[in-house]
Amino acid sequence: MTDAQNNTDFRKSLDRLECPQQRQLAARFVESVLHLGRDERIKKVVDMVHKGDPDPEELEAARKMIKAAIVDSHCRCGSECDWKEQATYFVARAAAAAVAPENKCITRNAAWEAAVNARMACTCAAMEDEDISAEECAKQAQIARDFLNTLPAGSETA
Repeated sequence: MTDAQNNTDFRKSLDRLECPQQRQLAARFVESVLHLGRDERIKKVVDMVHKGDPDPEELEAARKMIKAAIVDSHCRCGSECDWKEQATYFVARAAAAAVAPENKCITRNAAWEAAVNARMACTCAAMEDEDISAEECAKQAQIARDFLNTLPAGSETA
């Protein structure tokens, strides 16, 4: 991976990944902010993705589980916002990208969706004065570089 100088370059680098690679990288982005989520279902989804090449039934079960976590953590209009719960919502949304249907990986960038939602989780956590020690964008770029360096040569799509 070339060093992405901005979000456009970063996204283009992620666009070149095959769907299973996008899932794995999305799960790594979720792991980076897992401490901001308060729902154990998120970790279960990440663990399932990390086991590698989940079958369609596992993916469907994970999608349903993470969708429930998203709904349960979504702040309701008209109520006082709980920023930690909102951070959980975005961590769950990032995990949902990791188990997106194959056709969604092809037409949209699941790893990018996970990255953006992880950044939103950090923003919400910062509203509650959470100590966000590193800039998430730089951290994600390093995670992506580390991941891409583990891939066999030529395994990215053109």
